[in-house]
Formats: sequence, structure tokens, C-alpha cells
Amino acid sequence: QVQLVESGGGLVQAGESLRLSCAASGSIFSGNIMGWYRQAPGKQRELVAIISTPGRSAYADSVKGRFTISRDNGKNSVYLQMNSLKPEDTAVYYCLLKIVARDYWGQGTQVTVSS
Repeated sequence: QVQLVESGGGLVQAGESLRLSCAASGSIFSGNIMGWYRQAPGKQRELVAIISTPGRSAYADSVKGRFTISRDNGKNSVYLQMNSLKPEDTAVYYCLLKIVARDYWGQGTQVTVSS
């Protein structure tokens, strides 16, 4: 059984920063991918950033240069440093752990950016 627990969401003003954390527990195999998705009201869930076990990362164009994804393999954790937040970043952010062909999701954490 794999579980993901996210933390770090909240309400901030435009231009401020937040750091999201996600810790995975259970049967975690190496060679996995971890990442963050988000879903705004009335919109589909979209990729924010992903990172492989060796540390290779990819970002959505909308967050490049503002967000940084990182991971601690020893702690089975992934982080998302979000700088220069914009109102359009408001969404529920979900942590993803992909092991081979199976996806595991966290419960989501709300990020709200006021203008």
C-alpha cells in the first residue's frame, strides 16, 4: 500500500512564495517518477512539474523560471518551491508517484493566490 501525504499549501498574495512537500510511504521501488499536478475550478488536472529518481526534471511552460521541483530519495519525498506566484496559479495541487505503469495520488493541497 502506497500513501502520499502533501503539505504546504495556503493563501498568499501575488508575488509571494510557497513550498509544497509530499512524503510517500509503503512499497516504494526505485526508478520511479514523482511530480506535481494541479486542478483549478472548472478545469482539467494539468502537469506542473515532474522529476525522475536521478533528478531529471520537466516543467509546464506556465511555471518555468518560477517553480522548482526537487526530491529526496532517502525520504521518498518530493518538493515544489513556488516563487513569484500569480492568481492563475490558484488550484488544488496533487502529488504524483508513478511506479512503472501505476500512478498514486495524494489527497491534494489548496494553493490560493490573491491579487
